[in-house]
Amino acid sequence: MSLASLPNALAPIAERFASDRPERQRRRHLVKSDFSELATAGFTRVAVPTSHGGFWESLPTATRPICQALRTLAKGDSSVALVSAMHPAVLSYWLAACEITPAGQHWAAQAEGVFQSASEGHWWGTMTSEPGSGGDVLQSKTRAQRVSDPASYQLTGSKHFGSGSGIMTYMVTAALADDEVEPDWFFIDMRNRAWDGSDGLRMIAEWDGQGMTATQSHAFEMQDLPATRIAWPGHLLDIVSRTGGFIGCLFTSVIVGIVDAAVQTADTQLRQRPVNSFQTVEWTRVQSEVWLLGQAYEGMLRAVESQTDSRHEVLLGKTAIAELAEGIMTRICRICGGSTYSRRSPFGFWFEDVRALGFLRPPWPLAFETLARPLWD
Repeated sequence: MSLASLPNALAPIAERFASDRPERQRRRHLVKSDFSELATAGFTRVAVPTSHGGFWESLPTATRPICQALRTLAKGDSSVALVSAMHPAVLSYWLAACEITPAGQHWAAQAEGVFQSASEGHWWGTMTSEPGSGGDVLQSKTRAQRVSDPASYQLTGSKHFGSGSGIMTYMVTAALADDEVEPDWFFIDMRNRAWDGSDGLRMIAEWDGQGMTATQSHAFEMQDLPATRIAWPGHLLDIVSRTGGFIGCLFTSVIVGIVDAAVQTADTQLRQRPVNSFQTVEWTRVQSEVWLLGQAYEGMLRAVESQTDSRHEVLLGKTAIAELAEGIMTRICRICGGSTYSRRSPFGFWFEDVRALGFLRPPWPLAFETLARPLWD
C-alpha cells in the first residue's frame, strides 16, 4: 500500500463508523480498538519516512493524501479523526528537523526510535496548551529541569487539551528549561502512567467539551514528570515555521470532512420532503459557501505543495474555513428546523464540532493577531 491509496483504504472504516453515528456522537470517550484498526490500516506510518518503513517521501507529496485520509475519516467520526490528526502533526517535528539537522549519533538514535515506534503502531499526540497562554506555545511556563544526560528532564506545570489521553503512547509538550529564555519541545512516555499524581502526572479535569466530545482532551498537572527533550534543542521556532502550514492543513481537513457529511445528510433529508422558499434560498447559500470552503481548502494544500512559506496562506484559509463552516452549519440547522436541537439529530453535534476549529488550534485571538502582525511590522 502507498500513501496515495490510504484514503481509499480508510473509506470502509469511515463508513462503518458513520453507520454507528448516533452512538458515537453521544460518546465522551475514545475506544482503543478504533485506533488499533487505523494502525493496522497503516495510518501510524503516514509520517514515517520510507527509509524507516513508512509512507513519507516529502512534504509536498504527503500533505494532500494525509489530509484526504483525515477528511474521509471525519465523515465517520470527528473525534477519532481529530485525535488521529495529532499523530502526523507531531511526527512532522522530527521530519522537519531531519531535513537540516547535521548528522549526529544522539539525533540519529532519537529519530530512529521515534519513527520505529510509529511503524510499530504506537500513536503520538500533543499536550501543549497551558491555561493563560492563549494557545501560544511561546508563552509556556512549564518548567523543565535536567536530571541526567542531555535529553532527560523532569517537567513541572499545568497543561490542558491533552487530546487522545489514554490512547497516545507518547505526548509531545512544550516547557522552559532552566536558565533558558524560550520553551522547547519535549515528549512524555504515557505507557502505564498513573493519573493520580503518584508518578508525576495527575488529571485535574476530564474533558467535557461542547464539541469534539470524545477526544479525551483531559487537563493534567505535572510534578517532576520524566520527559525527553527533542534532540535538536533550542529550535522550537524553526520547527514551528517548517511545520505550521502542514499542521494547519491537517486540522482543517477534519472540519472539511465534517461539513462533507453534514451537507450530504441534509441533502438526503431535503430531497425526501417538500421545501419552502426560505429553505430553497438558504440551501442555495449553503452550496455557495461550500464552494468557497472548497476553494480555500484547495488553496491551503497548494500553498504547502508549492514549498513556499505557507504558514500565512494556510492560516488565512483555516480562518476563512472556520467562519464558513460555522455559517454553513448554522444555515443547515435553520433549514432542517427545530429537530436539529435534538440529540437524536447529528447536526447539533456537527455544529459544535466545526466551531472548535475557530476556538482552538489556534484560538481566534492568536489567529487574528498572527495574521495582523505583518501590518504591525
